[in-house]
Order: sequence, then structure tokens, then C-alpha cells
Amino acid sequence: MDNSPGICFTQIKKPVMPMTTVRPNTSPIYCFIKRMFDILSSAVMLILLSPIFLIIIIAIKIDDPGPAFFVQQRNGLNGKIFKMFKFRSMYQNAPELHSGLGELNEMEGPVFKIKEDPRITRVGYFLRRSSIDELPQLLNILLGDMSVVGPRPLPDYESVNLSENHKQRMLVRPGLLCYWQVRGRTRIPFDEWMELDLKYINEADLWVDFKIILEGIPAVLTGDGAE
Repeated sequence: MDNSPGICFTQIKKPVMPMTTVRPNTSPIYCFIKRMFDILSSAVMLILLSPIFLIIIIAIKIDDPGPAFFVQQRNGLNGKIFKMFKFRSMYQNAPELHSGLGELNEMEGPVFKIKEDPRITRVGYFLRRSSIDELPQLLNILLGDMSVVGPRPLPDYESVNLSENHKQRMLVRPGLLCYWQVRGRTRIPFDEWMELDLKYINEADLWVDFKIILEGIPAVLTGDGAE
């Protein structure tokens, strides 16, 4: 488990010419408090939600037999690969169906999303609309792979296609909540999504993180922009 409070940012090793100048918050006090909050909040939530997790696991398996969790490689701090956990919301053969759905992609850039995705199960639809499928990432936060607030981590095969400007989003730990998630999610165009991530990195402090968490509560409860 990575409990090091000081490692919440990294430095650009080679000079680049980005469209947006990104300056991560390197304050030791900010990094320490942010990490301590991540550890305490994720640990408490995992304990409190454990009975609900059990019910969700049973529901997933009844709807479509197979693993209850979906594990995928994502890019974290400084592009480091980690295994991100989610409740499985798709049928087991979803990876095989992916290649035949490329022309239905409704997102610009290297990311893939469609509203009426035939790979999603009945239980999975509810989990996604309510964002409950993301709750296992509390374990990623506890382990130090993620933070409560930060840019959402992308799969490795999508991150490699980002521009050098947009790759700067990996200068901080990825998060469960971010500007993009609390301000419309899939309704926001890809380039705006990336710029919001860079905006967060430039503005990040304890007050900004607190506001994003507060904005995230109604966004999750109403399912605003969730697919």
C-alpha cells in the first residue's frame, strides 16, 4: 500500500510545448492532507458499504453468471499502469463484441462510449446510471493508485493516443471524482473533458477538492450525464 503523502505529483522530465501550461500543486501540506483524507475516507466507506457490496455481487451473478468485478489496466500517476476495479456491468463476452461496435462510438478522440450499449446487463444498467459500478475504486484509493479527486484514469490503449498536451493529466494521481464527472460527464466533448482535467491540476487545492466532492453528490444522485 502506498501511503506516502508526498507523492501526489511528478515533474515533466523533458520540455514540451503544450497548449496549456500545467503546474501541479506541490505543497507538502496539501499532499499530506489529501492523502490522509483518501486513506481515511476510503477505509471508512469500504467498511460501511460492505453489506451493500455483498448484495450487489449476488445481483450481478444472478443476472449474468461470472465474476462480479471487472478489472482493467488504467494509466495512473506519471502513466504508471495499475489495475482498476469496478463492478461488472457488461456480459462476460463484452470484449469479443467490442470490435464490432466501433462505428457506433459517440465520443470524439480516443475514447469509446455509446448510449445504448448492447453489452450492458440489466443490473449493469442500474449500476452505471447510479455510478455504483465505480465504488470498488475505493480500494484503489486506499492502495494509493487513485485519489478521491483527480482526473479519471483512462485505459492504457486510450491513453497512448492522447496528445502530449493532454498526457499532462497524468502528472497527478487519477481520481474517483473530477470536473468532467460532476459537470455533465458524457455530454462534454472530449477536448473539453481534457481541458477540464488540466484546469483542475492548475487549480487544485483543498478548497477545490472539497467543492468537487460537494458537486459530485447531486451529480451521482441524479445520474446527470451517466450512461
